[in-house]
Amino acid sequence: MDTYGDHVRLVFRDFPLSFHQDAQLAHEAANCANDQGKFWEYHDKLFENQKALKEPNLKQYALDLSLNTDDFNSCLASGRHKPVVNQELREGQSIGVTGTPAFFINGRFLNGAQPYEKFASIIEEELEAKGIKREGS
Repeated sequence: MDTYGDHVRLVFRDFPLSFHQDAQLAHEAANCANDQGKFWEYHDKLFENQKALKEPNLKQYALDLSLNTDDFNSCLASGRHKPVVNQELREGQSIGVTGTPAFFINGRFLNGAQPYEKFASIIEEELEAKGIKREGS
């Protein structure tokens, strides 16, 4: 994002892994945090604490991030975001995603954790194909 600025857009999609018993609720919790404008902060907290994703932990992370915990807890209990999480999971599966992380750059699938250079190479190819010249390139 720092390198390509307005030429790229990052979109996060939910893909809770079926073998991870806490993934579904953690994804829903991140969406509840997003309701309060703190998706990325909550996302980062989840990744820092991947072995502690039970409901009490999720609520504590909301408190740690100064979310309105009444609203957060109500959202989480309601299951309001479950349909969206499930829909995004199905959409990912329908286009061949089987695990995380998974990336698409203008429809080009990049599977798994990859070095920066791999992303940069594909982004540069896509920009060139569109005739976009960046400063310094």
